[in-house]
Formats: sequence, structure tokens, C-alpha cells
Amino acid sequence: MNTFHASDLTVFPDRPTETSETDETNSTGAPTTNGEFLRAIFRGLAEPLRPFVLGLSGTPLERKGSAWNGWTWHANESHTDDLALNWYLTLAVYRPGGADGRDYRRKGADCSAVYGVMLDDLGTKALPLSRLDACPPSYVVETSAGNFQAGYLFAEPVTDLKSVTDLNESMVEAGLCDPGAKTPTTRYGRLPFASNCKTNPAFTCRLAKWNPERRYTVAQIMDGLELAPPEAKSRRKAAGGRNEDRRGDDGIYTPRKEENEVIAALKLRGLYKRPLGSGRHDVTCPWVHEHTGQVDDGSAYFEPSDLYPVGGFKCHHSHGDRYRISALLDFLGVTFTEARHKPTIRAEAGNIGSIADAGERELAATMRYYQRGGLIVSIVTDPETRETAIKPVSQPALLRALSGCAVWTRYDARSGNDVVIDPPVKHVNVLFDSESYAHLPALAGIARQPHLRPDGSLVREAGFDGSTGLFGVFDSRLFTIPDKPTREQALEALRALRDLLTEFEFSNAHDEAAALAGILTAAVRPSLTAAPMIHIRAPQIASGKSYLSGIIAAFASPSSPSAVAFPKQEEECQKLLLATLLTAPGAVVFDNLTTDLIPHKSLCSALTEEFLTGRILGVSKTATVGTRVLFLSSGNNVDAVKDMARRCVTVVIDPQVETPAARLFKGDPLTKVRKNREQYVSLALTVIRGWLVSGAAPTPCKPVASYGQWSHWVRQPLLWLGLPDPAQRIFEQMEQDPERETLGRLLHAWSATFSANPTMIREAVDQASYSTVPNELREVLREIAEDHGEINRRRLGRWIARKQGVIVDGLRFERASGTTAAERWSVKAR
Repeated sequence: MNTFHASDLTVFPDRPTETSETDETNSTGAPTTNGEFLRAIFRGLAEPLRPFVLGLSGTPLERKGSAWNGWTWHANESHTDDLALNWYLTLAVYRPGGADGRDYRRKGADCSAVYGVMLDDLGTKALPLSRLDACPPSYVVETSAGNFQAGYLFAEPVTDLKSVTDLNESMVEAGLCDPGAKTPTTRYGRLPFASNCKTNPAFTCRLAKWNPERRYTVAQIMDGLELAPPEAKSRRKAAGGRNEDRRGDDGIYTPRKEENEVIAALKLRGLYKRPLGSGRHDVTCPWVHEHTGQVDDGSAYFEPSDLYPVGGFKCHHSHGDRYRISALLDFLGVTFTEARHKPTIRAEAGNIGSIADAGERELAATMRYYQRGGLIVSIVTDPETRETAIKPVSQPALLRALSGCAVWTRYDARSGNDVVIDPPVKHVNVLFDSESYAHLPALAGIARQPHLRPDGSLVREAGFDGSTGLFGVFDSRLFTIPDKPTREQALEALRALRDLLTEFEFSNAHDEAAALAGILTAAVRPSLTAAPMIHIRAPQIASGKSYLSGIIAAFASPSSPSAVAFPKQEEECQKLLLATLLTAPGAVVFDNLTTDLIPHKSLCSALTEEFLTGRILGVSKTATVGTRVLFLSSGNNVDAVKDMARRCVTVVIDPQVETPAARLFKGDPLTKVRKNREQYVSLALTVIRGWLVSGAAPTPCKPVASYGQWSHWVRQPLLWLGLPDPAQRIFEQMEQDPERETLGRLLHAWSATFSANPTMIREAVDQASYSTVPNELREVLREIAEDHGEINRRRLGRWIARKQGVIVDGLRFERASGTTAAERWSVKAR
């Protein structure tokens, strides 16, 4: 069998070649096929060494085992250009082996050298692509929308395979790659001219950046990306060794030092100047004697962050790439572990509770992790839609978070010292599966604009607010709300809001007030413990229901909410609500209903209760989610019925034209709101705050059960400014509810037949069969409980039991006392 020699490979310059050309692939010489791409990477590769390639059709997730074997590629290979396939390559090359010395296997034992390393899932699971700006990659492939894979090619193919494995581990540890990206000696990466069939529809991969002249040594990549070598993790002592006197009382937890050790060392050597803010510090370069004229400026130290876990060092003078964070730490005598400036958690047997508690405490200290309904969650922003949501932290993500917020150690008997380790899985699982959390702040929801505290005061700043439990994601500079709005300012703000609605044909003045109530509700919904659904009804299609719904939703969130189908069954409804509410969207929209609003139990609870509890798909424990979300619905001639009647503020619009689709909203109010959202939300909050600080007495009106706070913050401001009651249709819906009407008919018919005498269900059904009994009783009993041509007594009894005590027209059913086994019912006047 042939033996590998370094001379078999092309040797590239020791330093990366800097070019003035753009990174984009429109430069001359960019490959247009996978074959050209491979030949550029593996130029000069001599037989018998070969990389592996693989082409798969369909969804790669369905492929297992031998389906991923692939085959070797050589320079004359041309069968890699079917763009419909998922194409992969290895940056490692392999020697032939097996019994006859001719078989190739994609195994670490047969790997002969590695041409480069790949960073996967940049922009999604890993850090953004911009993190690589200080050390630009050799190529970048966009594998799905907003998701990138970057490759760093080596100046000379590396035969020290452990150094490549260590580099890969450092990249993963720094968040530059998906944590699952292991074993660079066997890893597949995507080729640029292919399809990613994991997505639906399939995504056409593209070569986003191409600079194959940029080739690095392992050390240059480590320094350029300012990575901590893995030796610091597995072989060096933890900061301060065992140093028991710095530990807490339980010997488990060592707080981080009050002062960053790098800053302390810079001060000790007289190199520290001043803080620059945002974790940056102006310092004197230790190599100032190399500066032109020994000018002492242009050098900065950066504290550790998500992008740079051990911090960073930058000098604008002409040192080339020699002096990065590793050089600064060596000069100062500070270890990488010390440079992280993290607390230490020592994993030892018998203290699992204390260890999990220490981990939770450090998660809370980052102010990036919270608890919500029994789950650990974080705030995330989708890179494509820019929508901010609450996301449950998975067990792998929790492992990574715990690793990032503290240095974890254990005692090593062989060395007699504590060594750095990954957070033990059992401790991660204990924290993940906890039923309650003592240190993580409770997250009530997301506020996408300034919001109100329970006392009515305004929270103007973004970020987490402990008094409300809301996390604000907004630019406070763009909202202008007077500290104490006068009635005149509130009226002026209301006029501007009403101008948005001038082209809608409301059925009456109460409906316009209800639409304005929807706008105010949207603007203040995160601050309300409960709020009714806003339902928009019209007699025919294209009347402007969805358009009005969009305007109201824009006050709840800068992102356009997706419409969801109204669930048909309770189980479906509960799953939908739990999964949706967990992310805390600004609004949930049920658009174009074809049936009346069915009172699903979970939906009724979501509209009147602050929390909803259930088992969420994909989560192994019962979770409780907050309901501070605006619910919107719309439909043609569909109503809120039964228990939904009192939970919906209905807005009726009626253009009263034969073809409303021909109408045009000339003022384009939806675009106005979306373009100037901060201005219009400020107007809505001015109306509410104007009322709250006015000191005026509330306008007398019927109370709406479960919605006292909503009435005070939304309904009363409109009444205060002279508008009719926006809740008027709630009472009309309750009066016109079909079940209420049926109950009224039964009460009157029962009273006319039996007076106030207690009567059994059996007796009532028997009486209804006589022709002498008034037809009304017979008809209403059949309407309620007819089953195959007969009146079902059990069904009738359950129906009456559910309605006992409900008063209609001054009458109600009461269960009569007595010793008979069968229940007796009588109709009483109030």
C-alpha cells in the first residue's frame, strides 16, 4: 500500500493572501460546477488520496446508516452536477485500505490529511456570519435562507489530525458551529451547486463567497477568530486551582471575581487607560515600541461576550496578525480560563441540588433566560421575519447555556487538582426537569411598545421589567407619550385614530367605538390580565373585515400575524393555543370564519384567565402559558354564541353596496400604521394615559364580567371622550344568544304547563306527548333533546341542570328539595 508523504500535496503560502476584491462570487474564476469547486480546493492532490462525495435525492433526514457512505472523488470525476440532489463533500482525504489495500472508507482511522474545517448553521443555530469578519473564510455556501456554511482552507493540508479536532472543538465551544458538528476527519459539508431537500420547497444552495487564496494555518485561525485552545478546557487547572477559600459555604460555587482579571493585569502593568462602554476598554498596546513613532493610541481590549468568549484585543497599528487575544494573555500571564471572567461551579457527588441551583443562579444573572409556565425560556428573534418570540430552551441548548455562563470543574485524583469539564448531563437534566425555579425571573410576555404597570404608570424603557414580568422589545426613542396627557391631548390623539377608520362603513356609532376599543386593546394588551376577543362581522365578502383586522393587529405587533384556521374540536383548540401562546405572539387571528364562534373550553379560558395549562407537543412536562395576546376574528354573518357571547367585542361593518370588492381604501390606513407604527401606538397610549391621570369619575355603564381592568383602561377612556359604549354588542349578543332564547321559551312553556309545581323530567316528557298540552312545550323539548324521533330524558335533564339559576325574562329553574330519587324542577320568578 502506498504511504502518504507531505510532498504529495500542494503547499500554499504560509500566510493568508489578502485581496482587495469583494468576497462575493462574481469575481473572475469563481466555480460554476461542483467539479470546479472540488478541483480548486483539492488542487495538486495526488493519488491514491481522495476525499469523499455523496449525492442524495429526497429528504436527507430519512437516510440512515449505509445511505451516507458516499464514494471517493478524483480530479477527473464529473458526476457531481445533478442540481436536484443533496450534494456533500469531506474536506478530509483518505488512503485506501482493506484486505486488498484498495477499499476506501470514510473513517477517522483511514484519514490521511485534512484540507480545511467547516462551520455549520451560521446565522441560525450558530453565531451570525459577521462574527467571521476579522478572519474571513475561504468560501461560504448558503444552504438555506439565512443559514450559511463557511469553510476555512488550510495553507498546507494538516496531517496532525488532533490539532484539527482541537480547532473544531474550539469553534463549537465559541458558538461558531452547531454543537453537533463533531469529528472533522469524517464530517460531510454541503457542496454549493445542489438542492437542500430538507426544506419544502427545496432550497437551491449557492456559493455566497469565494476566496480560495485565503488559506490559513491552524494557529492563524485560532488567533484570527480569537478562540480558546481546548487544552485550557481539559488540561489546565481551573482558575485558582482548588482554592477552597474562594468558594461558597457549600464548596460548590465560586463567584466570579469582582474585577476582570485581564483588566486587573493591565492596570497592574500600567497599560489600562479608560472604559469606552459596551465592554470595550482603551489600553496601551504592550507592543507600543513597534508602533510608528511609538504612538500610544488605537488599542482596545474587549470583555468576553457571546461572540468572543475569552474576550478580544485589537490594535490598529501595523502588527499584522501577530498580536491577538492569545498574545495579550500570554504577555499578561492570564490563563484562558481566567480570561473568561466566569464563576466556577464544581461538580461533585452528593450535591446535585446545590449544583443545579448554582447553574440556575448563573443563568438568571445573564438576563437572557427566564421561566415561563414551568419551562426555561429565552427571547429570540427570527433572522428572516425579524419577529421576536419566546422560545423554550431544549436540553442541548441548556447544556450550551450552562457551559457559557460558568466554568464547570471536577476534582481529578491523578493530578490532585480541579480540571475544567462540560456541565454534567445529569445536572443539566435535573435543572431542565425542575417543577419550579427559585432564581430565574418569571416572564409574563413580550411588550412590543411601552407598556403599563398595574398602577397605570408607564414603562418607557425596553428590556425586562421586574414589576410587570414583561420583556420590552422596542426602541424607546421612537415613542412620544406625554407624561401626563391632558384631555385636549387625548382628544387630539383620538381624532387621529378615528381618521384611520373614516372609510369603513360601520353599522352604527357603537361599532366605530368598538373598532377604536380594538385599537386601544391591541396597544395595551400585554398589560391586561384579560381582554375580550375583537370580532369583526359583515354581511358579505370583501367588506373590509380582514383589512380592519390588519390595522388593529398592527397596534399589537410590528410583524403581520399569520391567520390560523378556527379549530373544530376542543382538543385541537387546546393544542393550538398552548403551542401558540407559549411563543407570546402579538396577536392570534382567526380569519374568514365559516361558522359561529364555538365556545371551546380552552378558548373561553384563554379569554378570561391569565394563564392556560396543558401538555405542549414536544415538551415532556405540563406547562402553563400566559394569555396576554390579542385575539382577533372575522367572518360573514357569523356571531359569538353561547359562552363566547360575553367574551367578544363585535364590530359590524356594512358597506351597503352590491359589490364591496370594488371599493378602494384611498387613504391606505394600514400602510400608514405600519410605516408610522410608533407614532400611532403613542396616540393610543396617550388616550389611555390621559384617562388614567385625569382623576375623572368613571362613566356609569353595565359591568362586563371578567373584564374589569379592560373596562377601566379601554372602555372608560372612550366614554370619557364622548364616544358611545364600545361594549354595547356584548349585551346584545348575550340577549340574542340562541341558547338563551331557547331557555326563555322553555321557562315560559314549563311555567304555563306546571305553574310553580315541582315536576320530574319524566312527567314533563309524558305531558308533552298529550295533544292537550300547548304545542310550545312539545316543540321546545324536541328542539333541546330529540333523539331518533323521541325526547331523550337524560339529555333534557342534563341541559336543564346546566341552566339552573340562569335568569331569562325574570324566570329561572330551581331544583326542588325532597326525598325522591328523581330530580324535580320548578320555575320561579326572580
